[in-house]
Amino acid sequence: MQENRNYILKIDCTDEKGLIYRISDVVFKYQLNIIKNDEYVDRENGKFFMRAEVSGEVDMNAFKGTLEAMLPSGAEIYVAEARKKDIILMGTKETHCLGDILLKHDSGDLNANILALVSNYDDLRDLSEKFHIPYHCVSHEGLNRAEHEAKVLEVLAGYTIDYIVLAKYMRILSSEFVSHYEERMINIHHSFLPAFIGANPYKQAYERGVKIIGATAHFVNNHLDEGPIIAQDVVRVNHEMSWKDMQRAGRNVEKVVLSNALDLVFEERIFVHDNKTIIF
Repeated sequence: MQENRNYILKIDCTDEKGLIYRISDVVFKYQLNIIKNDEYVDRENGKFFMRAEVSGEVDMNAFKGTLEAMLPSGAEIYVAEARKKDIILMGTKETHCLGDILLKHDSGDLNANILALVSNYDDLRDLSEKFHIPYHCVSHEGLNRAEHEAKVLEVLAGYTIDYIVLAKYMRILSSEFVSHYEERMINIHHSFLPAFIGANPYKQAYERGVKIIGATAHFVNNHLDEGPIIAQDVVRVNHEMSWKDMQRAGRNVEKVVLSNALDLVFEERIFVHDNKTIIF
């Protein structure tokens, strides 16, 4: 007997009465089984969000078309077979976030296939090769930002990519670059956003005398460190710590936050609406 396939169904539409009944009716008519289901209604904006895991055998285009006919005009419907995502890692020199991701991948605990690691330095090559991951060094030296990004895009074009993970990639990306991977780039920023945007956030935190520091994983958009937030966490600090001590403490938070964010992204648990996220 052939094993049923698992699918992820996500719906974002205007809220109105009877939505869950109509969706469930379509699922039943296509002989699918709902394994897990979550809904959320944003009453302030009149929006309905639903994520479901379903199993069975289905013509996804026909299923989606039937749902479209039953839902409010303009409904956004996503349905796809559950699978590991194909990702590219990008880094500069720091290894703590990259190492954590590579270890999870090596042990089979990452719901993704790492296609390659891209960097603007050669420092990470040994780490990449230890885990048998293809490495691309695209140096920025002697190039302006547009020229360098064009070379990076050329490398990325050689892969079919679901997501790009900026695991301490310490270069600001242009709007042109971001437009190629809208809502498909995840960055880890070493502060509890919106505090301490930009460079040297640990030094900024030290000079401000804060009592907690944190990390934020977010989708990348055209505004520096202002994309939709996926995950955050904090750790307590005190007056005895230098900014370097804060940096060391913060690195542990960074890798945990990024790891948690990637799990949510790869399992397709996130909706983005008005630069905010709804997470199931």
